[in-house]
Amino acid sequence: MKKTSLLLTIFCSAVVFAQHSDYSIQAVDFTKVKLTDNFWLPRIEINRTVTIPASFERCESTGRVKNFVMAGERKGKFCTHYPFDDTDIYKTIEGASFSLAVHPDAKLEKYLDSLIKIIGKAQEPDGYLYTARTIDPVNVGPWLGKERWEKEREMSHELYNAGHLYEAAAAHYLATKKRNLLNIALKNADLVCSVFGPDKKHVAPGHEIVEMGLVKLYRITGKKEYLTTAKFFIEERGHYNGYDKNSHDPWKNGAYWQDDKPVVEQDEAEGHAVRAGYLYSAIADVAALTGDDSLLHTIDKIWQNVVEKKMYVQGSVGSNGDGERFGNNYELPNATAYNETCAAIANVFWNERMFLLHGDSKYIDVLEKTLYNGLISGIGLDGKSFFYTNAMQIKNSFTHGDMEAQRSGWFDCSCCPTNLVRLIPSVPGYIYAQKDENIFINLFISCAAELNIHNNPVQILQQNNYPWDGHLVFTINPQRSEAFNIMIRIPGWAQNKAIPSTLYQFENPSNQQVNIKVNGQVIDYKIQNGYALINKTWKKNDVVEVDLPMEIRRVVANENLKDDIGKVALQRGPIIYCAEGIDNNTSTDNFIIPNNAIFTSEYKADMLNGITILKSDVPKVLIDNNQNISTVKQPFMAIPYYAWANRGKGEMMVWFPERVNAIDIISR
Repeated sequence: MKKTSLLLTIFCSAVVFAQHSDYSIQAVDFTKVKLTDNFWLPRIEINRTVTIPASFERCESTGRVKNFVMAGERKGKFCTHYPFDDTDIYKTIEGASFSLAVHPDAKLEKYLDSLIKIIGKAQEPDGYLYTARTIDPVNVGPWLGKERWEKEREMSHELYNAGHLYEAAAAHYLATKKRNLLNIALKNADLVCSVFGPDKKHVAPGHEIVEMGLVKLYRITGKKEYLTTAKFFIEERGHYNGYDKNSHDPWKNGAYWQDDKPVVEQDEAEGHAVRAGYLYSAIADVAALTGDDSLLHTIDKIWQNVVEKKMYVQGSVGSNGDGERFGNNYELPNATAYNETCAAIANVFWNERMFLLHGDSKYIDVLEKTLYNGLISGIGLDGKSFFYTNAMQIKNSFTHGDMEAQRSGWFDCSCCPTNLVRLIPSVPGYIYAQKDENIFINLFISCAAELNIHNNPVQILQQNNYPWDGHLVFTINPQRSEAFNIMIRIPGWAQNKAIPSTLYQFENPSNQQVNIKVNGQVIDYKIQNGYALINKTWKKNDVVEVDLPMEIRRVVANENLKDDIGKVALQRGPIIYCAEGIDNNTSTDNFIIPNNAIFTSEYKADMLNGITILKSDVPKVLIDNNQNISTVKQPFMAIPYYAWANRGKGEMMVWFPERVNAIDIISR
């Protein structure tokens, strides 16, 4: 979606087509935004120099590339664990393509061409591309049926593989103008469209993303079949008679695959959280492109359900490790929180699309919360260590369950590392958006952006030290003076809203205001859908300054979140904080943060690649000689949640009790 405008521009000379509907707001392409900041630019550079090479190396060393080689030779034995392992190569190609789009690299481009050649040989003559079957179609694993697509509704992931192929092909074409991977993808998509449809084979894809991929191919080619097939897959959900509709088991009733009822009847986020997020993103795409209001109303209801009842305080979703899925309403335990990194990525995709549909800042508020907290927590500061799940607490006792306390370089199912490879370089595409004469500034990242208003080139320079400092400076440089609207998002956290619902709230309201100056003069401004609207005739070197109050806020949870009753979390700006054992004499689960605790903040340039820490002296429960219990004031330090587990194993906590009501005595 972020690259749509450039993709259409590139293809315009070759294909002319009528596209009557689309998002009324368009994101500014990430290639038009050059970062200069100290937070995201280093991460994108580490992704380019460390994460992408490490991902390709691991795809080779684990046999993922070999699977394509054997498929091309039509002999051998599938040598990795899962039939969707093909997608790790596709996702890494996608991320590498995003990198190439802004950082040309002849060596990397040559390597991609060599991989694409191998992928092309693995494709069967009619376009089918799925190494787990092509290598040896007679001897297939338990996830596959004897025939193509036989187990697509549940386990085979044939269309899931295809979807990631399409997304990689679109990105590669955008970056290089080459059609070698695109042609492979189009051949496969033509096969898919010939097999599935109203008068053809009926199936709801078991793991969604083919719908998003088909939309991207439609945007490139204008071939209507791609869009109609994407819509068909969405509308096919809920019509399979093989499920037990009376069962409460999500695998037996279809809820795990979001297939228990037609999409337009769904009003609650359910099942596997990554699949769900990809489905909701695709519904947004298809609703925008077809004008189908019933689909729009569906995702509006589901979004409200997630934000009101199914999201963790740091923006993660998918609480239940039993199936990597959403739990029931308000089922957000801390000790067993699952929070797959891929689910956070899908949540970012979905909320960006919701903003493009509605133009309301609340969607970017959620996107920002996820992006700065529960998403980048999934990758270590070294760029090559990862979390598959993102815990909410780790204790040095049995109560931490099976949650990960240490990062890993790779996983048997390595969807999360390769998903991060493609997400991180696309971040510049989330900063700006445009609708007619309205320019939306959604994220605060120092950069230079090139836009166009009525054929008038406009440069916007953004300077700040976000997320550590709330002073934002925007220099507006139109080529010629012109009137238009600058829409600057005023984050919910700067308006006493911890989240766009009552699921989490700030314990105490703040009286601090967001001040805005234009050319040094304080202005009155009005808020429209969460944006400060500034209308004037802009001329070169006009300067807008925004001061966001960077207070340390105490967050409390809805009373229905049983694990969080009587507890507080800490937030400063968009950042959620946690305490880590290494900073707090090894233990974190016995601190008390009373109402009168006074916190200070301090920027530490030499700590965890530069972070702002929070400090206080607060009571800590101590046990002497295994029998005497007392509380003593001790120094307390909190770090950004995303930065934990970069200094070895240890305890970690996000929610802290405000007072001692009772003590459980546990004997081990």
